[in-house]
Amino acid sequence: MYAKEKDHWRDFAEAARRQGSPLYARLAIAIDGDESLKALTAGRRKGQPAANLLLAAVHFLLLKGAQHPLRNIYATLGGTASSDNVFALFQDFVTGHQDAVRQLVESRVTNTNEVGHCAILRAGFGALAEDESALLHLIEIGPSAGLNMGWDRYGVRYSREGAVVADILPDAPLVLDCDLKTGATPPVKLMPRIGRRLGLELNPVNLENADDRDWLRALVWPDQPQRLARLDAAIAMARQTPPEIRGGDALSLLPQALAEIPPGGAVCVYHTIVTYQFSADMREGLEALLVTAGLRRPVWHLSLEFDGKKDFVLTLAHHHDGMRRARVLASASAHGAWLAWQKG
Repeated sequence: MYAKEKDHWRDFAEAARRQGSPLYARLAIAIDGDESLKALTAGRRKGQPAANLLLAAVHFLLLKGAQHPLRNIYATLGGTASSDNVFALFQDFVTGHQDAVRQLVESRVTNTNEVGHCAILRAGFGALAEDESALLHLIEIGPSAGLNMGWDRYGVRYSREGAVVADILPDAPLVLDCDLKTGATPPVKLMPRIGRRLGLELNPVNLENADDRDWLRALVWPDQPQRLARLDAAIAMARQTPPEIRGGDALSLLPQALAEIPPGGAVCVYHTIVTYQFSADMREGLEALLVTAGLRRPVWHLSLEFDGKKDFVLTLAHHHDGMRRARVLASASAHGAWLAWQKG
């Protein structure tokens, strides 16, 4: 999601500012001027974003109980102190925990942990249901722990200018809030008939492992405690009904997964903020796989991905008989806080 490596930290700072984290915006700008801190990310896995990993590593150690005055600033840890001196405290913490921070940066990856995406997915699947009546089998690419595989099990409250427009599953254990930014209302009350659900994940997250759970939690920005609360609720739901996730490279696993779908139905391959880690060849490879699969059956492709500028875009494509039909449904917040639905 960051245009150039040399601009990475400033791009991240701008994204954090837009997405409501002034704390991380401030830290990212300051880290950009500190070569020793940036050097700690040199050994990260290829394609992994340095800012997310370094900041999450510090958050993880604090969540695991590390004692330091930095805790007093992080709202996810109960902190309420001013963030005026946050960079000095951040530097001091990293200096005292360099080996642990480096080990986390080099061994961990960013994982899908934002269930707010499900407010956007419900709208996308509603649009799909307008055109597809067959039983729909779902394959998610990059689900991490599979929290978004149960997108239809969360409640969603859609509002416009403070007034509730649609209240879906208001009694669900977790209810998401989503603000509609345009006058167009997505078809959120429509639902496809769903068959099998399968996730394909290079780095599966084991929700029965406390460190894996806490890494997911550490990826939440620490001045957004409401996001951590809903993540914890989603984790609790997923542990009660574990999703089916197959470990390995998604593009290698996808042909077999598609072949296993029983005849007579349709399939939807979907993903949220995943392909920014794909190379151009990988993105082309995914498209080629979907085109080929669409020769045998209707194949839908629903994605929420960065548009390369500043927005995240929800796109729905249909592959069948060698033809591809696609349309942009909406722009949306990276964390699902708002949705700008397009008419037509």
